[in-house]
Amino acid sequence: MLIIEKKYIERDLPPPRVSISSRQSYSFPFIQLCSVLPFVHLFLEISFFSCITTFSLHPQATTKMKHFSTLVAGVLASLTVIEGHPTSLSGKQYSVQQVQNPHYKRDGLRALAKAYRKYGVTLPESLSTSKQSGKNRRAADATGSAITLPVDNDAEWLTPVQIGNPPKTFQMDFDTGSSDLWVYGPNAAALGGGQTEYIAADSNTSKELSGASFQIQYGDSSAAAGHVVQDQVSIGGLAVSAQAVEVADEVTQSFVEQSNLDGLVGLAFSSINTVQPQQQTTFFDSANSEHGTSLFTADLQQDAPGTYNFGFVNQSAFTGNLTFTAVDSSQGFWAFNSTGFAVGSDALSQTPITGIADTGTTLLLLPADVNEAYYSQVEGAQLDQSAGGFIFPCDSELPDFSFGVEDAAITIPGSFMNFTSLQTTSAVVVSRRRKSTGPTSAKSSGGFAASAASSMCFGGLQSSEDVGINIFGDIALKSAFVVFDGGNSQIGFAKKPLPAASA
Repeated sequence: MLIIEKKYIERDLPPPRVSISSRQSYSFPFIQLCSVLPFVHLFLEISFFSCITTFSLHPQATTKMKHFSTLVAGVLASLTVIEGHPTSLSGKQYSVQQVQNPHYKRDGLRALAKAYRKYGVTLPESLSTSKQSGKNRRAADATGSAITLPVDNDAEWLTPVQIGNPPKTFQMDFDTGSSDLWVYGPNAAALGGGQTEYIAADSNTSKELSGASFQIQYGDSSAAAGHVVQDQVSIGGLAVSAQAVEVADEVTQSFVEQSNLDGLVGLAFSSINTVQPQQQTTFFDSANSEHGTSLFTADLQQDAPGTYNFGFVNQSAFTGNLTFTAVDSSQGFWAFNSTGFAVGSDALSQTPITGIADTGTTLLLLPADVNEAYYSQVEGAQLDQSAGGFIFPCDSELPDFSFGVEDAAITIPGSFMNFTSLQTTSAVVVSRRRKSTGPTSAKSSGGFAASAASSMCFGGLQSSEDVGINIFGDIALKSAFVVFDGGNSQIGFAKKPLPAASA
């Protein structure tokens, strides 16, 4: 069933909140309803004009006619609203499944550093020092041509994308927090990282965008730059004939170890695309213009490949209701207001949190007081600057974490909140194994030295204070079925079956 609040219908505004039930109670598929609507309209019109003739023969014809007109108008208006939210927008369904990156290394410190770099924030000295001292340390002054993502093998799941004609497959990272579609050029791939390189001359549909270039500068002074072409790009069968493809020619050496990632597909709004002198549209916006696919969905999974769909909503992928809330795209992101949060079985607090939905950020980054509220319920949890954030004994029981979407709540299982064990071997200071009254600083807590960092784990929730933006990253998005509805400037969340996290 489709439920839309009446006040938005009367004001003729796009409803910022819609609930679509996934229960299989339809007498026929939703798309079939759309196909019979013209016949329903015709029937009502015939009935309407028949009534005109009938009513004209009776004294109370005028009054009855007004009542019937209101009824017909109401039914037609309802049908129009239903047509506005079909299961498939273009009549076709485009779907693509992720594949696992065999070189992925889960590392909390690097995941946090990625968010800093991505949003142009200089790494704190403690975070930068910790990262440099890890086993993957590289010479800071090395330069060359390499991949443009800011950390080593941080994309766990990649998505196949076909570019050019004949098509060539690239394993790409889908990122709703940026708006550039980039790949390796021959110069960038020459370092031998094993990435697939894009060569415009190999495609008979490529066209150089004369004078167009791009440059991405990260907060730690790492950068990528190159030229731009137009070429055919296809994702899950959804083909865009002349998509802007940014070809990386020069990037800093620090990114070379991304050995299985061939590029990135930005799915934020086109207003933050970095191509100069004229910005280019994202793949999503280009596909919408060409095919009318004004929404896409992300069904990401924990420890399993997820699925992206374009132009339709797979109602069998979620349970209960799909709840939408308005998106503020003024900064180019999928920004929305969460109505509150809860730890464990507590009721949602009335604490609004404005953040962005970002599939390109691994962690859940929220205000410091939200972190404190959560980790105060985790035995042995503490803020450790050398580790990069909140850590806790790996055998601690983690409570669930919920965030509000309008009057609904999306719950992240506690098992998802344990991101990974620490990957260093240095001893850390932990509090005594007791129920904490609140998280403490590792430097100030009166505790004892733990045996090895491998017994400590890094939390999936960390502070957004230094980053300057709240981010609902993959930790949150894997816990829900998410609809990115660009046509109505809204984002929708629904609950879905969640498998237990692997041990």
